[in-house]
Amino acid sequence: MTETLAARAAALRQGGDRDEERSVPQAAALREGGDRDEKDSIALYVHWPYCARICPYCDFNVVRDRGRSEEQAGLAQAILDDLEAQAALVGPRALASIFFGGGTPSLMPPQAVAAVVARARALFPPTGDIEISLEANPTDAEAGRYAALAQAGVNRLSMGVQSFDDAALKFLGRDHSAVEARRAIALAGRAFPRLSIDLIYARPGQGVADWTAELATALDLGFEHVSPYQLTIEGATAFGRAVSRGAWSPPDEDLAAELYEATQATLEAAGFEAYEVSNHACGAAARSSHNLHVWRGGDYLGLGPGAHGRLTLAEGRVATVARRRIGDYVAGVAAASPWAERETLAPRDADEERVLLGLRTVEGASLDLLRRLGLSTDEGPLADLLADGFVALSEGRIAATATGRPLLDAVLKALLT
Repeated sequence: MTETLAARAAALRQGGDRDEERSVPQAAALREGGDRDEKDSIALYVHWPYCARICPYCDFNVVRDRGRSEEQAGLAQAILDDLEAQAALVGPRALASIFFGGGTPSLMPPQAVAAVVARARALFPPTGDIEISLEANPTDAEAGRYAALAQAGVNRLSMGVQSFDDAALKFLGRDHSAVEARRAIALAGRAFPRLSIDLIYARPGQGVADWTAELATALDLGFEHVSPYQLTIEGATAFGRAVSRGAWSPPDEDLAAELYEATQATLEAAGFEAYEVSNHACGAAARSSHNLHVWRGGDYLGLGPGAHGRLTLAEGRVATVARRRIGDYVAGVAAASPWAERETLAPRDADEERVLLGLRTVEGASLDLLRRLGLSTDEGPLADLLADGFVALSEGRIAATATGRPLLDAVLKALLT
């Protein structure tokens, strides 16, 4: 197992000596509590499934927005009703954060956003300022709603720019141009105190120099948080079908590895830390507190069609998945049955999930947690990964090293299977 990992890691390092434990000692300063008990707080994930256009790489639960105003009004009310019902189920908690995802939640009526924020605050009074994030597309039409969304309570905008190259945007099926994106970013900067950008790399024909230039553009525009995602081909998408019939191919493994390494180097040189595999923040205050809450194993309500949730209830850790179809979800909420799935996780499954999430971050996972799973630093897969430099131990925690992070799926498979 680790021989294969070691071979791939050597290729990724491109012959240079790297300090493979550089991210681990920083974990204590970044942790803000790490394994703290977060069961007394709760976050909200709100899924708004409507999109003006379905991107060819997207496999999320989305639908085209084609004048569905009556349906949208019904969904907005169902989300509020679901929030009330789940609040009664989980009992008193402090609100940790709210994240509006999708779909395209910047298409959500600002008054509906404001209603969710106000109801959440009333049901789960926060103990201080909280992060309220919303995903947005940088079209001119949606940018015109930014001020209203800020007034509704959103204080962090996550912008799905994806590229600053018009040809790439056309390939990705985006409905904005590079010029539109720049205009929207300028408006967002005036409306929101915090901005994050999503970018997609490893596109066909993309070279390292092209990609680093796009990253430099994002940095020049003042984003405090950058989420670079390698283009992933999912079988059920338009891109998946195109690749399967040979219409085009994604970059090979070697080029993808070079692009990954260029991402890390460029952002690190600009003062950004990869506090999670696909998330880079310029300082601790720029990290997404909502995402950290989830990665640390905190509870969160999943509201909206297909939304996932994690709740700590009397029976244990409960995983929920809402009904995917909009009509089914609305009807399910009315019938006090919004979930397609509700599963009480076995203690081992809950622990494995915490490891899966924790090792994505610079904080890692506690050694005690790994020991509960029967893993030892003296022998077995954890000992092998430590010896080969894919993970490191610091202050009672195991974290992936710079070598292990690009191979995280293989590292996790080695640990948990």
